[in-house]
Amino acid sequence: MKSRLSLLTLVLLCCTAPACAQDKGNHNHSATAASPEDPMVSQYWAKQRLAKSPRHQEWVNVKNGAREVNSFVVYPEVKNKATAVIVIHEIFGMSDWVQSLTDQLAEAGYIAIAPDLLSGMGPNGGGTTSLDRNGVGQAISDLPPDQITADLNAVADYVSKLPAANGKIVVTGYCWGGGQSFRYATNNPKIKAAFVFYGPPPAAADGTPDKAALAKITAPVYGFYAGNDARIDATLPKTIEAMKELNKAFEPVTYEGAGHGFMRAGEAPEPTDKTAADYEKNLTAWQANKKARDEAWARWKKILASI
Repeated sequence: MKSRLSLLTLVLLCCTAPACAQDKGNHNHSATAASPEDPMVSQYWAKQRLAKSPRHQEWVNVKNGAREVNSFVVYPEVKNKATAVIVIHEIFGMSDWVQSLTDQLAEAGYIAIAPDLLSGMGPNGGGTTSLDRNGVGQAISDLPPDQITADLNAVADYVSKLPAANGKIVVTGYCWGGGQSFRYATNNPKIKAAFVFYGPPPAAADGTPDKAALAKITAPVYGFYAGNDARIDATLPKTIEAMKELNKAFEPVTYEGAGHGFMRAGEAPEPTDKTAADYEKNLTAWQANKKARDEAWARWKKILASI
């Protein structure tokens, strides 16, 4: 019960906007989606960007035993075989922004695949889009860790065998997915790198980094953290200490002024309603998030190119 409560708390704290997702065979927004006037809620801007992409996008059902993991794949327009990037979604599930980010990775030259880890967890075997906002949060909290690992292993195996892939795989995640990216690095020795965006490390029962799990990491871990994110930043000192003690490669960077979820928030349109009481506050936050997102994206692409 304690674990479930903490995860449900994370639903409230992890990100600032609910997801409006699309899924294979279902391109409608969830019943709780807000109007398009609120870009941080509807993510219509991400959906529009995705619709304009010239790259090949497809939905595939990746087999994990009796399970099927509905996954969004985007291919780069490149001559040579490419490295694959597994994208682990935020706590809001398979959102328009996650799909847009997957497309942007393909634009940068990588095969990108984003599994809906809520596949089969909704009504009638549905995924993210079969659930309302509260249902997504509850379903995320109910995901068995071993199932998450098995789903990601199945996705890694699938994408590594694509004819256009060069066999190299990296993993990235955001918010809840950032923590899962860190955790997956402890479970798959074949990945070449893990990119953790404002997510915590695997933790022991007392809340400190799980050194037994971290000792299993074989790939470098790159962290991207927000300066205005005390909850996650509080985990950094002991994580740095544990990774150093275990002689594991861990390179965290904190982007000052940015808030949790800056990779998404930094892509949202600039606030324009100057009559709003909190306009100046929102504008300042948006500017900081955009700056952090742009700097993090540049750093990320540089690291990816070196793998």
